[in-house]
Amino acid sequence: MSNGECPFISCIYLAAILEMMGHDVTAIAHDHPHALKDHEVLSIARDEERILITNDRDFGELIFRQRLDHAGVILFRLGDEELPTKTAWLEHILVHYEGHMSHFIVVTERGVRVRRTDPH
Repeated sequence: MSNGECPFISCIYLAAILEMMGHDVTAIAHDHPHALKDHEVLSIARDEERILITNDRDFGELIFRQRLDHAGVILFRLGDEELPTKTAWLEHILVHYEGHMSHFIVVTERGVRVRRTDPH
């Protein structure tokens, strides 16, 4: 998660939920307290083979226009950014989209869309 895109507490809360589910998690807002540029966040996630969970549409620009490598992205584009909503969608994605995690996943109120990306 990028350190400017969601409140610190929200990032830590989602990270804690994923850890309780047995996932190895890091939160940029917690583990990298200095401001990072989006391409730096994407690079860290790729190098550590982590899926980036974000609200920041700029990551789509980096991946599809600048063709930067990644290990997978989940982009939330929800009107309701409340934690219970994000948590429910995240659980849904982890169960139903397990085989698509290396791609660019977009979550909206209408559902989930997987945008396939070239293998990196």
